[in-house]
Amino acid sequence: MTIRVTVDPGHAPGRNDGGDVHVPAHERLVLPNGITLISMPRRDVPLVAFNAIVRGGVLGEGAAKPGVASLVAGLLEKGAGERDAFAFADAVEGVGGSFNAAAGPESITIRGQFLAREQPLLLQLLADALLHPRLETEELDKLRRRQIELIKAAKDSDPSELIGIYGRAFLFGRHPYGRPVIGSETSLAAIAAHDVLDYYHSQFGADRLALVLAGDVDPVWLQRAVGQAFARWPEAAGPAPRLAQPARVRESRVLLIDSPGSVQTYFWIGNVGVDKRYGARAALDLVNTLYGGRFTSILNTELRIKSGLSYGARSGFTRGSVPGEFAIRSFTQTENTGKALDLALQTLTRLKREGVTAEMLDSARAYVLGQYPLGLETAADWAAALGEIEAYGLGPGYIDDYGPALRQVTLQDARAVIEEAFPSADALAIVVIGDAAKIRAQMKGYGPVVEMALTQPAFEPGGIEELET
Repeated sequence: MTIRVTVDPGHAPGRNDGGDVHVPAHERLVLPNGITLISMPRRDVPLVAFNAIVRGGVLGEGAAKPGVASLVAGLLEKGAGERDAFAFADAVEGVGGSFNAAAGPESITIRGQFLAREQPLLLQLLADALLHPRLETEELDKLRRRQIELIKAAKDSDPSELIGIYGRAFLFGRHPYGRPVIGSETSLAAIAAHDVLDYYHSQFGADRLALVLAGDVDPVWLQRAVGQAFARWPEAAGPAPRLAQPARVRESRVLLIDSPGSVQTYFWIGNVGVDKRYGARAALDLVNTLYGGRFTSILNTELRIKSGLSYGARSGFTRGSVPGEFAIRSFTQTENTGKALDLALQTLTRLKREGVTAEMLDSARAYVLGQYPLGLETAADWAAALGEIEAYGLGPGYIDDYGPALRQVTLQDARAVIEEAFPSADALAIVVIGDAAKIRAQMKGYGPVVEMALTQPAFEPGGIEELET
């Protein structure tokens, strides 16, 4: 049985009235085999953007071998059906299309864009990738080697690319959010072809797929074409994975990652924040904009503009179906490590103690109301947005109500999210990458220290078990 829901907002599609954005008319269907199909006609340009979301992602992996989902995602682009890796890429590029797969903590997504006249090819390639991926051992070996080399290269040239991975591993520990999505040198080397096949056969199925297409589409034709292309796809063999609520850090602790000879120290400071369905999202975004979300933020003003200790400092929330992390990120010269860390913590203490003023709140409100609509203009933007709404069960109000909610945020609302969502400066996971010989003594002043080498082929430090008890 097909379940059809047509959502017609009754106003101009995507119209922006001073920061208000409305979800354009679209149709949501649940096909007989469980696939959720969402179509949004936008015929301003002859393009179709797609967003295919397979629920599971890192959650479907075994805890001992992070990186399997990432490898499976990469292999979806490396041959499917009758096409090998070269022929598959040639079919996409030959019509000027794009087709990119990636793994995340809770899903594997495939996104891309094709000319409207190439929709039959788009669906054929997507159906082949999802139903008949080749998952060839030769391509797996190449992809695994490439990911290991990318990790090693980042350690050599720009450790800041990896500090968030270390941070989440240290903060979340054994929780799935703590696993490195890309895998580690250790885990990637241990992943065999049967791990990839086992993941695919247990985690891929029609009931896991939400498919969004936006652009020059005909919903009637699309329903028929998708139904035919995916008609033989059964439900996933394994149960849908579930996430437990992660626990916040109650006392500060430090992970020191030794990079001998480094002239800079990179640091990540975080704790568990809030989830995607957090009711005070508008107030949260305004406060974070003021604290660390724009160039003139409190954090960047103190660490870059006033003190010159860093070229940049930012903060942000990662929100999933359960609370992800709130994190502060920055870097400084080795000799200024303690000064920069102290100043970052002082700004957080000041935010918790003093809050924000009405003038600050109005400034952030104008900024966010001006920026938000810019991310929802193209068909690709809407395919991504509707995919997010579907994946987290948020509903169109997540977008429709956001502008009005921003206008209604009060100082009391801001104070509430500062209390609820932002951590205290004495309860943090602090991750530092730098020359341990020069900064080790300073780090002991921030809490119990666990130390590891940047060259260690895993992101999980030894000794964390003692800190978790």
